[in-house]
Amino acid sequence: MTARRLSLALAAGLALALPTAVPAQNNRPVAQAQPDPALLAAVSGGHRPAAEKARDAHRRPAETLAFWGLKPGVTVVEINPGGGYWSRILAPYAKATRGKYVATVGMSEQSRNAFAANFADEAVWGKPEYAPYGPNSAQLVAPGTADIVITARNIHNWMWVPGQLDKYLKDFHAALKPGGILAVEEHRSDPRPMVPEARDGYVSTASVIAAAEKAGFRLEAQSELNANPKDKKDHPFGVWTLPPTRRDSQTGTPTPANFNRATFDAVGESDRMTLRFRKPG
Repeated sequence: MTARRLSLALAAGLALALPTAVPAQNNRPVAQAQPDPALLAAVSGGHRPAAEKARDAHRRPAETLAFWGLKPGVTVVEINPGGGYWSRILAPYAKATRGKYVATVGMSEQSRNAFAANFADEAVWGKPEYAPYGPNSAQLVAPGTADIVITARNIHNWMWVPGQLDKYLKDFHAALKPGGILAVEEHRSDPRPMVPEARDGYVSTASVIAAAEKAGFRLEAQSELNANPKDKKDHPFGVWTLPPTRRDSQTGTPTPANFNRATFDAVGESDRMTLRFRKPG
């Protein structure tokens, strides 16, 4: 085989090996976008704790962010970043590519300062910005200025309070530029029905799509990057039985005598939907 033929064969094999994204319509699947070098550097960098890197096999951060459309120089808003798993990738990526990273970390100045203290070293994180976020918040950023809004594992919480999911989706729609992307990662109840208000943490894909479309978004693509067929979604303490939370009892009660932690650790992290919506325009 000539060197040219070998190169073509390897390229074809790589294309076949890449995960695919399922478009919103029943047309042909499209190839998964490949992460750019700056994103790969942000994921592999020494600034990320070993415990978070250990989760990458379950969360596939580089591939997921590439699927969502993360590109150099964009303004990305992360909703409720929690412990900062995505922040420790997005902030240095924004710094390296002259983009902007905005974290929404609560309404109080105290909560913002506590989170920001972890990202104070400009040599590593650049200059993250912080925006108010909560049931009574106004705009997240100036209207029509964000390229991507990312919400990861938040939607089930918003479903517990009437009207809250609709409120936040409207906020995201207002923040995005025309053509901007709403990126969603969420625990997936399918194929079984969602329990009322998603109280076990698992949400139906159809309910997320319906809520996003109600807010004015258009579903562009779905990905199986974060699927986990081992997750049967029948855990005694909901999705929080699984890693990383690893709950083993109800609050205030002892661990059941027959509880086997190894069984749930073997499942890994949850089965999740990964969706990309677009704001028309």
